Parts: sequence; structure tokens; C-alpha cells
Amino acid sequence: MQAVTISPKYQIVIPLLVRRSMRLIPGQKLQVTMRDGRVELFPDRDIGELRGLLKGRNTTFEREEERV
Repeated sequence: MQAVTISPKYQIVIPLLVRRSMRLIPGQKLQVTMRDGRVELFPDRDIGELRGLLKGRNTTFEREEERV
């Protein structure tokens, strides 16, 4: 775990090791959430990066009878 400092403008610098491992680039958007008293950052990904995500998954399932 690496420590960061909050600037007077409430900005932080993401450490180089984290930026490289997550392949973050300048100008990229991040989603910010709070969970259990901590802040989590999730990179917005281009929809094209999800291509093949479910490759090989079993997508067949039994459907319920139609409800009326």
C-alpha cells in the first residue's frame, strides 16, 4: 500500500506503480465510490474493451413459464 497526500485543492497523485499496473492515461475518467469508510476508484473502460469477456461461458438456461 502506498501513501498519498491531499493537496489544498483536494487533489491526489496516483502513484506511478498503480498508474502503470492499471494502464491509466492522462485525461482518463475514473468512477469514485465510497464503501465501508474508504474511497474506491474504478477506471471507466471503453465498451470495446469488454469484447470477448464472456467467451466460453455457458449462456443457456431454462426459462420460467410465461407469467400472465
